Amino acid sequence: MNRIMLAVAVFAGIYVCVSSRALAQDTSAPLTNTVTRSADDLVDQQMALMQKHIESTRKQLIAANVTLTDTEATKFWPVYQQYAAELRKIADIKNALLKEYCDSYGSLTDEQADSLTRRWLDADIATLELRRKYLPIFRKVLGGKTTATFFQVEHRINMMIDLQLTSQLPLMQSQDLSPSSFTPEVQ
Repeated sequence: MNRIMLAVAVFAGIYVCVSSRALAQDTSAPLTNTVTRSADDLVDQQMALMQKHIESTRKQLIAANVTLTDTEATKFWPVYQQYAAELRKIADIKNALLKEYCDSYGSLTDEQADSLTRRWLDADIATLELRRKYLPIFRKVLGGKTTATFFQVEHRINMMIDLQLTSQLPLMQSQDLSPSSFTPEVQ
């Protein structure tokens, strides 16, 4: 579990860097926009690499914590790949929301905050609906206890990722502070 925590922390750090750069950029200078686009491309590449690392680590954690027979493994992993692809789409939505939050930090209106919150909740609901959709599918290839174990492990991993990503971001009400004050806040 320490490897996933490290991977997620680095992934979260990328968002913090994106947000700090986005808050400090001067959109009036063409050269700055070119540099910003190059930096955005680099950050997107780093995020894609980090996402692949997280997915690989997630798969390793599942393999290490969900005991499968050879027959179960043959049936489980293709279903898992389908599930992971759908889960990745939801993660992409959350990542885009985090990036939008970082890019808008310091100038968020109440309406924008409401929109971000609603879309984040919609992504959480989509994740729960995906799990509900796949429960009977996994149950067809695994026993009840093994299916439950898979969902326990998967849920723990997702919670750690969400915690690491969101704990690195400042609270909405803190946006009046300077951009250099991007530190986790807990009350």
